[in-house]
Amino acid sequence: MKNIVPLLLILICSSFAYGQESLKAKALLDEVYNKVQSYDNIEVEFKYALENKEANINQETRGDVTLQGDKYLFNYLGSQQLYDGKKVYTVVPENEEVTIEDRSEEDNTITPSKMLTFYKSGHNYAWDILQNVQGRKIQYVKLTPIDTNSEIASILLGIDAQTKHIYKLIETGKNGTKTTITVNSFKTNQPLSKTLFTFDEAKYEDDGYYIIRN
Repeated sequence: MKNIVPLLLILICSSFAYGQESLKAKALLDEVYNKVQSYDNIEVEFKYALENKEANINQETRGDVTLQGDKYLFNYLGSQQLYDGKKVYTVVPENEEVTIEDRSEEDNTITPSKMLTFYKSGHNYAWDILQNVQGRKIQYVKLTPIDTNSEIASILLGIDAQTKHIYKLIETGKNGTKTTITVNSFKTNQPLSKTLFTFDEAKYEDDGYYIIRN
């Protein structure tokens, strides 16, 4: 009995501390979410790295995305994807192809328009390490999918403690693949062309692109 009581106290205190840390992590993510939602538009330049030691995969590339509400213009791996609020247009210059498809309201895929807000639901949260990156304090929050069937084991989300902007995302898959996205530039409320999220199908037809409709 003498041994059980201290163990129970340790367990209760540990559970309380974990609960407080989880609430602190969620509060920080709520700050990030509210900050993102307050902007009229966002322009992000990022570095993307994919690593799987077992499969001997180590790839690195760069990309950029412009976001305004649900609409986005995404440049990555030599291709461009545009979402105008109704349809998704994927342009692959190398193949001279354009794919046009509807975006389902029930689609749960992490799209560029969700890349800064995907963490809002579907995860358990835990407070993680604080790093100093060239004078910037980056606080990490660990996200674990609630869905046990998810292919993702965990996500580390690095947040600039001063600006409340996402600086880094490190996703670890259950298959050992690690995906890292590092934000190199984060601009907000930029002057955008009124036609930025408008797809000119005739232009690509005139250039001889093959149009695929799904």
